[in-house]
Amino acid sequence: MGFSDEVGIDLGTANVLVYIKGKGVVLEEPSVVAINRDTNEILAVGEDARQMLGRTPSNIIAVRPLRDGVISDYDVTERMLKYFIRKACGNGKFFKPRIMVCVPSGVTEVEKRAVREAATQAGGKSVFLMEEPVAAAIGAGMDIAKPNGVMVIDIGGGTTDVAVIALGGIVTSNSVKVAGDKFDEAIVKYMRKEHKLYIGERTAEELKMSIGTAYPSEEITVQECRGRDLVTGLPKSVEVTSQEMLNALEEPLQSICEAIHSVLEKTPPELAGDISNSGIILTGGGALLHGLDKRIEEWTGIPVIVAEDPKSCVAIGTGKALNQLDVIENNHMNKKKSFM
Repeated sequence: MGFSDEVGIDLGTANVLVYIKGKGVVLEEPSVVAINRDTNEILAVGEDARQMLGRTPSNIIAVRPLRDGVISDYDVTERMLKYFIRKACGNGKFFKPRIMVCVPSGVTEVEKRAVREAATQAGGKSVFLMEEPVAAAIGAGMDIAKPNGVMVIDIGGGTTDVAVIALGGIVTSNSVKVAGDKFDEAIVKYMRKEHKLYIGERTAEELKMSIGTAYPSEEITVQECRGRDLVTGLPKSVEVTSQEMLNALEEPLQSICEAIHSVLEKTPPELAGDISNSGIILTGGGALLHGLDKRIEEWTGIPVIVAEDPKSCVAIGTGKALNQLDVIENNHMNKKKSFM
């Protein structure tokens, strides 16, 4: 076997990361596809397509085929996966890798089947699914096989997964459809209401990344924001402060804190004791929001640690799990037999 016949994929709402055994994370691109409406042909995938979001002529659409952590457009997801697998692994005609794909902890059997089928159609020889919080914990360097409880909060683009893991499995978890995308939507809404300014999702994302904050800071930063004036219909720019971003993000942040609270409430007391000692691990792109760790720490009273490379944790964890694929495959085969 070559080292690239085992592939780990973090199939995210905002980004797709591909991990190849022996090489590490080889690809990280936005989950966006640009399609020509007239011919149904794909014009661009990934970063090239993201540049087109909100900027396309009528015959071209830039779509995000995953919404809230699940496949909303099956056909486009399959084509996007095929493109990313080929780009990462090379274009061998008879090349069929074994693929491990990550899914949010709350997905249904139907949604799991859709992911499995899309990965198989995209060229996978055998496809395995793994829950995102488990992959995130492994990727963050946690030893999840121990009986000690570990709590992981993985904030992606579409979903926030909160899970307590012990002995290699999820003890209690919660998955809410509030994450990076909802932050962007909240900023768009706030700008409409407070500044009568209409901005696109991309502009909102840029604001979130540059001055977005989840916790009040002594130093207030200001940034210029351009959009369309809702009153005159003309282009306009206003100055926005980090304090305003805090107000804009209040609602989605509160939802995430409540999801964390509900998991802690259901956690067995022994594991809760472990967590208050070891702290909560924060992973996913959302972990990069300024002050989020402080906010969660204040809400729970438990120390919060942001993982070293939060965006890549799930992909790295998926990659590490590839090393145990043979064990997983055997169990998988046994499971299949026992159902027959």
